[in-house]
Amino acid sequence: MTKVSFKNPKSINVVQGEFVVSTDEEEVLTTVLGSCVAACLYDPVAKVGGMNHFLLPGENMGRSENMSYGLNAMELLINTMLKKGARRGRLRAKVFGGARMREGLTDIGAQNTAFIDEFLELEGIKCESRSLGGTSARRVRFWPVTGRAQLKVVGAASEVKTVSAPRPTNRVTTVSSDLELF
Repeated sequence: MTKVSFKNPKSINVVQGEFVVSTDEEEVLTTVLGSCVAACLYDPVAKVGGMNHFLLPGENMGRSENMSYGLNAMELLINTMLKKGARRGRLRAKVFGGARMREGLTDIGAQNTAFIDEFLELEGIKCESRSLGGTSARRVRFWPVTGRAQLKVVGAASEVKTVSAPRPTNRVTTVSSDLELF
């Protein structure tokens, strides 16, 4: 097992409406999520990966470059990775977020979760780890070259359930093959 020092990592914060792709083994991509979703994709052979952070499901009918929309965010992330040597058939995903942050408002988190599930299925991208839904925010760290991910649920940790089903129910679900809680 590789030990990683957190003293001086090359940390890049990915905020809402952004994406980052990297081939640098020392870079760590980070974000904080509520109802937004972060898709972390990587190609284990090409050693390239990236993270996006989108606010709304679907696509913006006006400006295609708007990264706040899931479809645009996913296409830009994947196309940038392909330009850096990734192959679509080798892409792996780890997805996070989609919480319901406020009762009484539209559940954007659930819509984002449904979008990312459908997108990955349609594109044939294997989802290796996920933590979606619930009512708590999340902090995520992702090492794009290796696909390693760490997750910290901000709030009631008892809300996180580990399941083997590929899709979430109404609760927070975490499916993992290489996901560390911190």
